[in-house]
Amino acid sequence: MKQISYSLGFFLLIICIGCGGPKPMFDWVSEANSAPASVDFINQTEKADSFIWSFGDGTISRDSSPDHRYLLSGRYKASLTAIEGGKRKTLEKDIIIAPPVECLLQMETSAGEMLIKLYDMTPQHRDNFIKLAEEGFYEGLIFHRVIPRFMIQGGDPRSKNAGPNAMLGSGGPGYTISAEFVDSLLHIKGALAAARTPDNVNPDKRSSGSQFYIVHGQSLGEEQFEQISSRTGIIYSPNQIKQYVEQGGYPYLDGQYTVFGQVIEGIEVIDSIASVRTNRGDRPLEDILIKKIRVIK
Repeated sequence: MKQISYSLGFFLLIICIGCGGPKPMFDWVSEANSAPASVDFINQTEKADSFIWSFGDGTISRDSSPDHRYLLSGRYKASLTAIEGGKRKTLEKDIIIAPPVECLLQMETSAGEMLIKLYDMTPQHRDNFIKLAEEGFYEGLIFHRVIPRFMIQGGDPRSKNAGPNAMLGSGGPGYTISAEFVDSLLHIKGALAAARTPDNVNPDKRSSGSQFYIVHGQSLGEEQFEQISSRTGIIYSPNQIKQYVEQGGYPYLDGQYTVFGQVIEGIEVIDSIASVRTNRGDRPLEDILIKKIRVIK
């Protein structure tokens, strides 16, 4: 009887080990659940040696408690696979990312990525930029004109695969857009605005159908705005002056070119592009590509 008792105890121990293994558990938090959303995954697993995360958008991570950025809205099936020895178990959860409240785009360049907000107050420019982005119009074009403390310019279709001596800056999609000047939309650092031809051939200040610039700008002091106002005729509110003083920009263009968006993430990319070496025509010696512009939905 004693021998049988020992055997039964050994048998129960084998069953316990066989039914064991890791038990994946996780939670997630995000400051905002609208795209683009950065999600922190909190690993609550016990008894595991390693982990494999799948975020449901084609990317994975082996970090213990990773964070992940969902660019687009949608329902994603995130999973955590916990591994202990030769055993693994997986837990799945749905991550729901709502569409953005504002009109947003991601501009991917060879110098980095920028997140850009488009303004509803300039609907013609907004809709045109979205249309061209979704058609892939900007893919492979370059920033063909870069002037530090002023702006970086791109969007000329002739710049795609252009040779180093190519004359750039006059290309477009074959149409222009009526100016949409809004007093509250200023040329602060990171402003997205439409390029155009000079007043002598374009008295209505119509915008290029595709060429744009992003303001790099310069530092400004409050004392400069009396002189700027006398030059431009624009009277700035205390809040607008504060914006310029805190962020920098180029107010001399206000009321002359249509501002229709603003870089809200990736300001450092503008600094990086503005710092490159250029030739006499202000074209970077090494091409800075626009790889893709994605509309965030």
